[in-house]
Amino acid sequence: MDFLIVLGALCFLMLVAYRGYSVILFAPIAAMGAVLLSDPSLVAPMFTGLFMDKMVGFLKLYFPVFLLGAVFGKLIEISGFSKSIVAATIRVVGAQRAMLAIVLVCALLTYGGVSLFVVVFAVYPFAAELFRQGNIPKRLIPGTIALGAFTFTMDALPGTPQIQNIIPTAFFGTTGWAAPVLGTLGGVFILVVGMSYLEWRRRAAQAAGEGYSDAATLLNEPAPFAGERLAHPLVSLLPLLLVGVSNLLFTRWIPALYGASHAFVPAVVGNPAPVVQEVPKVAAIWAVQGALLVGIATILVFAWKPVLASFAEGTKSAIGGALLASMNTASEYGFGAVIAALPGFLVVANALGAIPDPLVNEAVTVTALAGITGSASGGMSIALAAMAETFIANADAAGIPMEVLHRVASMASGGMDTLPHNGAVITLLAVTGLTHRQSYKDIFAITLIKTAAVFVIIGLFYATGLV
Repeated sequence: MDFLIVLGALCFLMLVAYRGYSVILFAPIAAMGAVLLSDPSLVAPMFTGLFMDKMVGFLKLYFPVFLLGAVFGKLIEISGFSKSIVAATIRVVGAQRAMLAIVLVCALLTYGGVSLFVVVFAVYPFAAELFRQGNIPKRLIPGTIALGAFTFTMDALPGTPQIQNIIPTAFFGTTGWAAPVLGTLGGVFILVVGMSYLEWRRRAAQAAGEGYSDAATLLNEPAPFAGERLAHPLVSLLPLLLVGVSNLLFTRWIPALYGASHAFVPAVVGNPAPVVQEVPKVAAIWAVQGALLVGIATILVFAWKPVLASFAEGTKSAIGGALLASMNTASEYGFGAVIAALPGFLVVANALGAIPDPLVNEAVTVTALAGITGSASGGMSIALAAMAETFIANADAAGIPMEVLHRVASMASGGMDTLPHNGAVITLLAVTGLTHRQSYKDIFAITLIKTAAVFVIIGLFYATGLV
């Protein structure tokens, strides 16, 4: 019964998300419904002490990233830089390769350390323009961005600075460059198979005579550029490149500047306790915020005239989008925390631990928990915190290097995490103005491909011994 309660809450939330209802409303309903059926006396304490605590904690850390990311994306749009990038891309790769261009841009930003959510805001304006000019259905944009941002550069390629590749280092004593050969081969598999799928979908739409979309049904369309001429493509790309480079530099400089912790007294009157900030916990977030400010400043320097003309109205819509996206994701975060605290979740974790093969056990456990919680990093953190010692003992007995455990855990976390209730999926659909019914089919296909990639690299390791 405990297991059925957890499963029912998860299925309910996925259903309402797929049907287009607000996750901000239904995530707490699903979570508290599960608590009610498990232990009615815990409904109020869990809502305030766990759901709201996790939700507010997420917003405290990440809302500035959402806000700055949305503003950055809007300025890329109204400055005309997105249209300049699109025009240059069409000249280089051709309009029919628009999907590949978007995937590569997303991959470049993600591998450069830009937050997945920021990539969505930044890339959508010129993805829409490129798809429009190539007459490719708009409903394929979310799947294309998901392939570029949520897959191989998030957790497969060695050295990626995304959190999904960093979390295993603390459990296995590895580095972000663990299992470089397996990670690279897994990344190539995802890219090739994912692009083949998306191109098949594009050709099928083209054969059916489907174009970009009916103008009357479009939502959240980027505003057309009103400037007289386009900026040089290198100037247009400069803010995107500076965000990636600045993020990398700030990630290194901030810990060196502030040390392990930094304290200050929050008032000059009275005798308040000092505020102590543990720098390692927020250094990556500060780095992303600083990098986005650098990107925004760069746009203002090179395109202040068109930006100034539309800044007030443009930033209003960007702020609204950031609020919706961050609240959706925060609600999901709270839901995952509540579900992980229920007895039924322990039933799931114990059942998964019975799988005999060490790598398959780890892969299935991590991807299942990522799917249940709707979070790659959240599901992996829970799985490794509870079972890392077991994974290590089983791997040692089988002669499996810790680097392979790292790569399998990282890639498995980015497997089934993108179910309909996932915060990044909901954010992606909200930003693009599309619904689950219109576009989730393609996101789910990418989900299956990246999940399959984990078992491909497991098979490669057992067959060849490559690391």
